[in-house]
Amino acid sequence: MTLLKHLINYCKATTESKLTACQKHQWACLRFLREIDRRKERGWPWDFDEAQAERYISWMGEFKHSRGPLAGQRKAPCDYELFVYGNIYGWWHKSDTGTRRFRRMYEQLARKNAKSQDKAIQALYEISAFGEPLAEAYVAATKKEQTKWVWNEAAWLYQNSDFKDSFTCKYDNASREKVIKHVKSGSIFSRLSKDDGKRGDGSNPHFGILDEYHLHETTEFYDMLTSGMKTRKNPLLSIITTAGFDLTNPCYAVEYNYVSQILDPNNPVDNDRYFAIICELDRNNTHDIFTTDDGRQIEPGGIIDELGSDAAISKSNPVTGADSVVRESIKVETGEAAHKAEKRRDLYTKTYNVWVQNRPVGYMDMTRWAACKADTAELFETIKEKAAGRCYVGIDLSEREDLTSVGFVFPYAEGGYARYALLSQSFMPEETYHRKVIDGRAPYDVWRQAGRITVTDGATVDHKAVLRYMLDTCAENGWTPAEFCIDPAMAFGISPDLIAEGMTVVDIRQGMLTLGGPTRAFREAVFSRRIIHDNNPVLTWAVGNAEIRIDHNANIMLDKSKSRLKIDPIAATINAFVRALVDDPAPKSAPMDWGVRVF
Repeated sequence: MTLLKHLINYCKATTESKLTACQKHQWACLRFLREIDRRKERGWPWDFDEAQAERYISWMGEFKHSRGPLAGQRKAPCDYELFVYGNIYGWWHKSDTGTRRFRRMYEQLARKNAKSQDKAIQALYEISAFGEPLAEAYVAATKKEQTKWVWNEAAWLYQNSDFKDSFTCKYDNASREKVIKHVKSGSIFSRLSKDDGKRGDGSNPHFGILDEYHLHETTEFYDMLTSGMKTRKNPLLSIITTAGFDLTNPCYAVEYNYVSQILDPNNPVDNDRYFAIICELDRNNTHDIFTTDDGRQIEPGGIIDELGSDAAISKSNPVTGADSVVRESIKVETGEAAHKAEKRRDLYTKTYNVWVQNRPVGYMDMTRWAACKADTAELFETIKEKAAGRCYVGIDLSEREDLTSVGFVFPYAEGGYARYALLSQSFMPEETYHRKVIDGRAPYDVWRQAGRITVTDGATVDHKAVLRYMLDTCAENGWTPAEFCIDPAMAFGISPDLIAEGMTVVDIRQGMLTLGGPTRAFREAVFSRRIIHDNNPVLTWAVGNAEIRIDHNANIMLDKSKSRLKIDPIAATINAFVRALVDDPAPKSAPMDWGVRVF
């Protein structure tokens, strides 16, 4: 069987739950299957070069295990490793065959799953067999001791292989430590750590490893490595980590959430130069009690998989979890942690790869949000025929960093129920836009080209442009804006001009008393499919980013301080929904009193 056929079979078995894997692992496999089908699409630039992938897999098999029950035996990559590294080294540009697809990779799995060994083998390949002249490779960590795991493994691997004469390991005066050097190309593999003051300034990395990224308190090494890669044609930054317990660090706050969005087939965020895979326990990501097959009831946000079960071990340990010795060790460890509270944090993060700091449940079930989408023509027909063009306009204003967003909510009655059609538009100053495009964490350039983001001149959002857009859009479509709904703290930027145009402006105070009921009611309307939207990718992205704050009475509202990525489009929409809910076109259908108060 060819490697490609093997990968396809693996992905099908995983997505069909014939192999045990968590949801995000399944999504990674679904992504591969979808993109294999896209190879013949016009405009899809990537193709799968099986020979290149097999070349790397053969390279992995040239090295021996340094420790454990397989010590001294040649490495035989498991199906999971074939999938990960088949992706990394199999995808190449169709026309420029010398350009590889992936420039970033994020891999999160439990400890003792050959992470250091795999990264060491990869580093040796990148400075030798990959063919980049004078390549620089680095492993970066917060502590010097942490960098030794991958670097020492690389030194042992080549010294105990047929390539022992292809590399040297000598003291380097410039870095004041030993470096691994490929003799023929002059390429090197070195270390960077914060505690010994090494920042890598002036480096020109071709390959970088961020080891145990969950421990990094800043993006210093991420930024240093990626900025230094700009002159390399085929750079690759590899982030490898287990889960951690500080959700304010960039690994969770930025990268984990970002790659989760890339993997999620219901989220519009895409980055075809970024490979990601996460192997963790599954959570109940709905807002309802989830009952498992064995009768356990899981609260929203709770872990579904039972600790110590074969399924839980396999999901978070895709390399070693099938081994009977490993399984027994994990079960013993799990049993001990049940009676020793001090062991539970490490059990969750290191053994089961679960982030453990209390994280509020995300605001929306994105599968239910996706079920409310309609094509644009249908949405505009609904607005015209059923809502008669009458709308509430919500505004979330900013000056510099955030998006400024406008949300149109059109209430109408159908089947005895109040329903709502949504439209959204966002704005961003040119200076911020260019910075965000370079940052690459969201496809702002694609959204601008699609007309979903309007870029205004200068360093601050042009509120006059926002004003003209709202008024002109309503006039051009024959819509009647009932009210403009805005946070009074920012009202000075646009309210006087709206009032001068003869519009009604309502202040929407940003507190639980005003927003709690409507925030819950909006979600309920989505769950009951009484919302219709045109799948605006910026709004959908914001809905997926949103997290909630819960008070002691279980009231909820969006929490910008916890939502690490932008939520302004959904915030603007809920500002409008506050007033649209009061003006219910089918008041007798309301399932409950949401307690709306507006000041």
